[in-house]
Amino acid sequence: MKPKTAHKSTAVGHPQGKPASQLIDAKIKMLSDWRGEMLSRIRALIKQADPDIVEEWKWGDVPVWSHDGLICTGETYKSIVKMTFAKGASLRDPARLFNSSLEGNTRRAIDFREGDKVDREALKALIRAAVALNISSRESVRPSAPRSADRGSRGSARRPG
Repeated sequence: MKPKTAHKSTAVGHPQGKPASQLIDAKIKMLSDWRGEMLSRIRALIKQADPDIVEEWKWGDVPVWSHDGLICTGETYKSIVKMTFAKGASLRDPARLFNSSLEGNTRRAIDFREGDKVDREALKALIRAAVALNISSRESVRPSAPRSADRGSRGSARRPG
């Protein structure tokens, strides 16, 4: 049996089974306007910020970038390209990039409109912070202590009420 290898690009649930990177390339090409250009720039910045990022394709047609959990999505609409950070509400945003989905307790988004300039360094810092949050969240989840096979060995210790 072959050992499993990590793939940096997966097409989750996609019937064609193409790598996510190819599906994202095709989406950018299909858009063929400012939205495709913006999605391409955002994608490049994500990869620069974290060379270990994993590209995925979920929910029918949404590019997703993950590292130890979901980092962000790149959704395209008629008048915006929306970059939604899965744990954005937990991230410091000193450059105030987040301008959408501000009312929730978890997600935050950046809506890019035609002609918007991208603060490259601030966006890369935000991506790195999201990766660091996922890594620290993963590391803080510690396995519980092994249970004794002999249930009678617990003695008379009682759980606090």
